[in-house]
Amino acid sequence: MNTQKHKLLISILIAFLLWFVMFSPWTASLIPFWPMMSVSAMLLLTMAFSFRRDWRGILRFTPRALAYGALLAAFLWCVFWLGDKASGIIFHFAPRQIADVYTLREGTSPVVIALLLLLIIGPAEEIFWRGYVQRSLADLYGKNAAVLIAVAVYTLVHIFSFNLMLLAAAALLGCVWSILFRLYPRSLPALIVSHALWDAAVFVFFPFR
Repeated sequence: MNTQKHKLLISILIAFLLWFVMFSPWTASLIPFWPMMSVSAMLLLTMAFSFRRDWRGILRFTPRALAYGALLAAFLWCVFWLGDKASGIIFHFAPRQIADVYTLREGTSPVVIALLLLLIIGPAEEIFWRGYVQRSLADLYGKNAAVLIAVAVYTLVHIFSFNLMLLAAAALLGCVWSILFRLYPRSLPALIVSHALWDAAVFVFFPFR
């Protein structure tokens, strides 16, 4: 196994372990979610920058990137607002599972949650999953295959929550962000903004529950 593939596999396995600890019913209650999520995000960020060195030019934040990211976040919020309404009609379990996701806010200040999502968690996840994982997969298996694998892995790390609505959300978001990154390789700053703003909007500013 070559070095790049070895590092990629290790990083993905670590991400699975972290998400297991945060979301599984056997471990989630043992560790406070937001501190654990923040530490996990920083670890993902550290691995991304340690395992790849070719970041010059790819993280250039311009006014256009900020605007595109904000527009994409707003669009995705509208899509999920419609999805929330539709899923509640189609699936009897959807409202309960969405409400379960929002229990993660309990006991933590909304201001703290918003700051963590905007400044640490959202940016770190996007840099790791698209900037590191998807680019490394593209090097190994080609750009189109990288999209499929990256979306699958990004979705499956959430499987330990046993929450179908969370898995569906991860799959949809993973598809959007991964496809855009495939089509526009310099779009990572806009995707970082989109990810951070969407997280904060859904969890704090304009929640569905």
